[in-house]
Amino acid sequence: MMKSAIKLATLALFSMALIASPPSVPAFAAGGGGDPPSAAPPPPDSRSAPKSTSKKKKSTKQSSADDADFRQGYRAAHATIYQRNDYAAAIEQLKALGRDDNAGVANLIGYSYRKLGDYKLSQAWYERALKADPNHVLTWQYYGLWQIEQGNRDQASYHLTRIAAICGTGCEEYRSLAAALEKPPGTGLVY
Repeated sequence: MMKSAIKLATLALFSMALIASPPSVPAFAAGGGGDPPSAAPPPPDSRSAPKSTSKKKKSTKQSSADDADFRQGYRAAHATIYQRNDYAAAIEQLKALGRDDNAGVANLIGYSYRKLGDYKLSQAWYERALKADPNHVLTWQYYGLWQIEQGNRDQASYHLTRIAAICGTGCEEYRSLAAALEKPPGTGLVY
């Protein structure tokens, strides 16, 4: 009981600190049709469903520095994608992070390959992201858009049901993919 209270208090303090500090990086695109991002990107795996497993705390200062370096590198790659539309450079930045098994990283690599028109590599990276985290909502959305671009509307509908199961029908990822599915086949989607 005491551990839960301490964890809750720590989470509350951390949340207040995040809210109080202004974002210092470009926004995270939730996939709203390719619109410019409007808020700082969350940590790479925060768009998935909550996990019930407990995680061990990292005990060294080095791992904390590594995490800070990772977050900074991830945000830089995010800006390269969503602000500069330099997908090839973003792929290199993301791969340089050395965390290809991270769902957020793999998803952005897949997104970048899709934007470059390499659908085979894009698919492989989306599948890697979903293997790392089967509840990574943004990957289901982006992979659903990939399916639409490939003419696989039934498969995109399946992706939509997965999103609904994870975050409901009111989340941005669901609304974006549903809107794309409502458009007639052959419509030049740009996402």
